Amino acid sequence: MTTAEVRHTYLEFFKAREHSEIPSAPLVPENDPTTLFTSSGMQPLLPYLLGEKHPSGVRLVDSQKSFRAEDIEEVGDNRHTTFFEMLGNWSLGDYFKSEQLPWFFEFLTKEIGLDPQKLYVTVFSGDEKLGITKDEESIEIWKRIFKEEGIDAIAVDIGTEADGYARGMREGERIFAYEAKKNWWSRSGTPEKMPAGEPGGPDSEVFYDFGTAHDTAFGEHCHPNCDCGRFMEIGNSVFMEYIKKSDGSFEKLPQQNVDFGGGLERIVAAANDVSDVFCIDSLYGIITEIESLSGKVYGENEEESAAFRIVADHFRGAVFMIGDGVVPSNTEQGYFVRRLLRRAVLKMDTLEMEPHTLHTLVPIVIQQYEAQYPNLRAQKDVIQKNIEEEEARFRKTVERGLKEFEKRSGENISGRDAFVLFTTHGFPIELTLELAAERGITVDMEGFRSEMEKHQALSRAGAEQKFKGGLADGGEKTTMYHSATHLLLAGLRKYLGEDVHQAGSNITTERTRFDFTYPEKVDRETLDKVEQYVNDAIKAQAEMTIEEMPKEQAKAEGVEGSFWEKYPEVVKVYTLRDANGVVWSRELCGGPHVSNTNEITGVFKIVKEESSSAGVRRVKAVLE
Repeated sequence: MTTAEVRHTYLEFFKAREHSEIPSAPLVPENDPTTLFTSSGMQPLLPYLLGEKHPSGVRLVDSQKSFRAEDIEEVGDNRHTTFFEMLGNWSLGDYFKSEQLPWFFEFLTKEIGLDPQKLYVTVFSGDEKLGITKDEESIEIWKRIFKEEGIDAIAVDIGTEADGYARGMREGERIFAYEAKKNWWSRSGTPEKMPAGEPGGPDSEVFYDFGTAHDTAFGEHCHPNCDCGRFMEIGNSVFMEYIKKSDGSFEKLPQQNVDFGGGLERIVAAANDVSDVFCIDSLYGIITEIESLSGKVYGENEEESAAFRIVADHFRGAVFMIGDGVVPSNTEQGYFVRRLLRRAVLKMDTLEMEPHTLHTLVPIVIQQYEAQYPNLRAQKDVIQKNIEEEEARFRKTVERGLKEFEKRSGENISGRDAFVLFTTHGFPIELTLELAAERGITVDMEGFRSEMEKHQALSRAGAEQKFKGGLADGGEKTTMYHSATHLLLAGLRKYLGEDVHQAGSNITTERTRFDFTYPEKVDRETLDKVEQYVNDAIKAQAEMTIEEMPKEQAKAEGVEGSFWEKYPEVVKVYTLRDANGVVWSRELCGGPHVSNTNEITGVFKIVKEESSSAGVRRVKAVLE
């Protein structure tokens, strides 16, 4: 089966079970400064998991574009990717375990055609300290499901991942209970790491057995959560029914939710019984193009195969991010686009591809995905231009870095020097190691890693301060800024024209940062008028009303909206209207707002206006 066939089959399967299909949200979360990327299907749906009504109902299904920056170093094996699609279905207080688990099993075995004998499942073993019991209900459901297939499934407590390697699996065992580290899901990880107010819950994962031999380098015995490659997780049903309290304990959410996520690429690999996800159509098309450009053959040796995978994965991820408006830079999301492309260039050189040809791979990615994501075709020229320019820029950086390396290459390279070469001169550690080996000198990698850890700790601390109190917390001050930002956009459109649209926002308890489409610098006189517009709206005591309507009707009525493609067919329109009938703002949204502008305290002040990227301006504003 192809990627498109599996995606379509999944969406149709759940639509037949009264689920409304919703579009994928952008890779860069809108109005969520707590994270750089959308890394799971539940991120855009968090308010609805906490109880807010979704305009499309209580049963939802989608395929969500996702990017996980933490997996960059993992790419190179046969199953990790940074960019992926997450198939998702949700129950917002509707059905629960007894429907979800049989449905997913039916999809896998009847629709995709997987052999039930090759499926193994895991559940949550419970946590006595937190008062959360073992998921016996899921165990009984799974036993019944397997029994219907003629399989007597034995359930066993494994405990930790280390326990799994020590104990292994025994005949007939098919249901494995693990601790929270493996079978509890929240955005923050295990229950102990969750902050107060964060939702989470036990989960049940399904693994596909490729039947490959166990590699004891990973542990003495194999088990479903083993990393040797025999088993691959293909779906995770999260039963999101708890929320963490300020005292560290847990209580039940007002509604029981199902939050399912299944890696599309992994399900396609299982459907074709190939343990290498880079052999499925959506990735192998890129691989074959790399073969043509390099003269190498994928799979002939592991070192070159790892290089193929890195180029294919990183390139695809960069294409999608640039398609969503992220361009290479040294900060925030742009840093990761730059890192992906530069790592891909290093590996294309390993494969002896012709320099300055990376951008020629763009059409094959667009061909694979344009039916589902038409914005890629529309952005083709922009994507190619950014990739071509970034490769050229990086090759010049490497030339300069070589000169710096030569200054240090008479003797062994210290960890500090390797760190400076990387961070100051953009010289990749892989190149430092390669050149050092050629000269017979060593690199202090322990010292390099120590310097990098200190650097990353400082970066994390800065990011935590920068993103502290983001819109996702729904706090009072953040909510004020969110409503004020709607008024800011309305004011900008009033004085700059209706071609102005939102291009991104970052809202904290201390300020709003707002990006908008406009080709040139905005003069101070106009900014003063926009400020006055916002402050007049605050004084007018405009009331916020929320109404649901078909998306096409909202467009026809001139409702302002960015990223229209991310909204479902029925949308929420937020209108600020005063007692005299004056409409101050009318916009699509889905987050927390004041009920009346008289709740916004302080005077709105635009403190900075600057360029964000080509054709996009940025303003920072505060409530003083």
